[in-house]
Amino acid sequence: MRVIVVGAGVIGTMHARHAVERGHEVVQIERETEARGASLRNFGQIWVSGRAGGEELETALRARELWEGIGARIPELGFRAIGSLTPVRNDLELAVAEAALNRPDAGARGYKLLTADEARAVNPALRGAFEAALWCERDAAVEPRTAQLALKRALLESGRYTFLGGREVREVVGHNAVRDDHGDVHTGDAVVLCTGAWLGGLVKELVPDLPVRRVRLQMMQTEPLGEVLTTSVADADSFRYYPAYASAALDALNAAQAQEPTAAAHKMQLLMVQRRDGGLTIGDTHEYEHPFAFDVVEEPYEHVARVAESFLGRPLPRIRHRWAGVYAQCTDTSRVVHRQQVRDGVWLVTGPGGRGMTCSPAIAETTANELGW
Repeated sequence: MRVIVVGAGVIGTMHARHAVERGHEVVQIERETEARGASLRNFGQIWVSGRAGGEELETALRARELWEGIGARIPELGFRAIGSLTPVRNDLELAVAEAALNRPDAGARGYKLLTADEARAVNPALRGAFEAALWCERDAAVEPRTAQLALKRALLESGRYTFLGGREVREVVGHNAVRDDHGDVHTGDAVVLCTGAWLGGLVKELVPDLPVRRVRLQMMQTEPLGEVLTTSVADADSFRYYPAYASAALDALNAAQAQEPTAAAHKMQLLMVQRRDGGLTIGDTHEYEHPFAFDVVEEPYEHVARVAESFLGRPLPRIRHRWAGVYAQCTDTSRVVHRQQVRDGVWLVTGPGGRGMTCSPAIAETTANELGW
């Protein structure tokens, strides 16, 4: 079988990988010379802890298993089974963490409530003030800025993979074929469009009423911390954002403890992950209203820096990078992904939202199974 994959973000690359591993020939077409979108502009978290139950959690757990296996074969991915800690500061936040422990799937997530001293034993870099922390053993991390290149190198070694960068697919032609902006037609037994947040042009022509929206976020990265941050770190605002924490305790938190104004205005939470070079990736914000601003604003960066420093008990290293990214999210946020046959032999897979990096191997596996690869 010959598979044409359009888009070289993590969703597209995982589709290419599943096809190659099942013995098929793959041509992957990317409009940039290399992927530059949300697949690189994220935390690199394999984030199980906050996922909704049911299909979303099952997908995340399967993806976590697949990521670990891929990481063992491709060490350059930087896969690390580091887990995560969410420190809590008061009884309202603590009650939400305790409610999470009562979920029937808490064991599958690896939830455990730690005292402050126990949390610092797990992550000694957390020297700031907090009362306890929710531990999630199943969370992990990879290196988002280099993962795509590492995956591509491994695919090229198979001898069944061709990468065509700097080509934008403009048209679906006939059955199982697309034409790019060089005028070349690429024909396969299946075409999978994994175009990420690129929802205009060809995608809009194929699915004018696509139930997917774009979301913009701001993040930053520091110079090396000078010590190891042994886990990912979130703050209690993540309880408000992730569906796993929905409970009466969360309702009480929302009613009695408002978010800090900047965090509320920018729909924020703290997420913090250390990169292999020692720097910290920190964010993030959520912007849903179009058109998006063309610039980044400083107040959210100041907010997450304050929160991060309060947990670390020390000033952050110098900020080295600031950036914005845009990802695609199903308007029905309970859906893991939008997967649709749009023409004979042509499928569109998009809209995983903020779970794309986490769930991509399992999303691609499902596509491969459903298409009979």
